[in-house]
Amino acid sequence: MALTLITGGTRGIGAAIAARLAAAGHDLVLGYRSQESAAAETAAAVRAAGVRCQTVRADLTDPDGVETLFAAVSGRLTGVVNNAGATYRYAPLAQTPVEEVRRTVEVNLTAPLLVARAAVLAMSTAYGGAGGVLVNISSGAATLGSPGEYVHYAAAKAGVDAFTKGLGLEVADQGIRVVGVAPGLVETELHAATGDAGRVDRMAAAIPLRRAAAAGEIAGAVAWLMSDEAGYVTATTLRVAGGR
Repeated sequence: MALTLITGGTRGIGAAIAARLAAAGHDLVLGYRSQESAAAETAAAVRAAGVRCQTVRADLTDPDGVETLFAAVSGRLTGVVNNAGATYRYAPLAQTPVEEVRRTVEVNLTAPLLVARAAVLAMSTAYGGAGGVLVNISSGAATLGSPGEYVHYAAAKAGVDAFTKGLGLEVADQGIRVVGVAPGLVETELHAATGDAGRVDRMAAAIPLRRAAAAGEIAGAVAWLMSDEAGYVTATTLRVAGGR
């Protein structure tokens, strides 16, 4: 039985990934930072699919948060989805406070790097693991740059793409595949939370497919990358961005 840890696994894209992997038979560990009600709701839905689900509260920006999360896992991990991330507002870089820039990089690059490190220690055959798959959730912003919105976030996600490539090559002979998914515009609560609830409708016309993605479409890409069908795929990032 597959046992997969999903960071930020209780809301938005993370919750959709949890539902999709549960349907594929994965037992799950869902990491979350603060919203216990969302964690309980997602866990209940996962368990209703007939698999085991454990929730773990941990702040991945805390030096001990990643260690706390992985130490709480009950069982041998075979997969990690490095999904937790955040944006805080849409603004040009010059109008973004320094501390917000630092926090954005910490949440979207430093924390995922540390999660990836812990994933290797847990799954690598070089450290006594049984192998597995690490999926890093990046963003289409990594190649678009997101001028006028969140250049610093785009830069952090470009870093995720870079370490997906490098780490994938580094651990290819240790039983671990490292892959990425780069979503484009997705219908989630993120846009309202950052102060632009109408962003999805406004931006849809600029996307070749003329619509935003549903979170389930991102989850489907993650599930395929974690499956045996993608067994020859590593050190690369799959763009799921409607052609943009």
